[in-house]
Amino acid sequence: MVNMMWGLMNGWGYGGGIVFGLIWMIIQVAIVVGAIYFIVSLFQNKKGGHRSNDALEILRERYARGEISEEEYKERKRNLEEK
Repeated sequence: MVNMMWGLMNGWGYGGGIVFGLIWMIIQVAIVVGAIYFIVSLFQNKKGGHRSNDALEILRERYARGEISEEEYKERKRNLEEK
């Protein structure tokens, strides 16, 4: 009768509720940490951490195709590396 009143008929007893409570809390913390990590990584990518390398790669390709002169290539490369 006491087991029915306290909802302990599932066979887990008092410890089962604590275990599942802890597991649920760990899942919630993992979701929050994952969301924060995802948001931070989005903002870091938008700041252009790799844009300088991309710009240098485009500059090299334009020089290789003959679209710009060696002098212009060196000047633009110097400007990109300063930033």
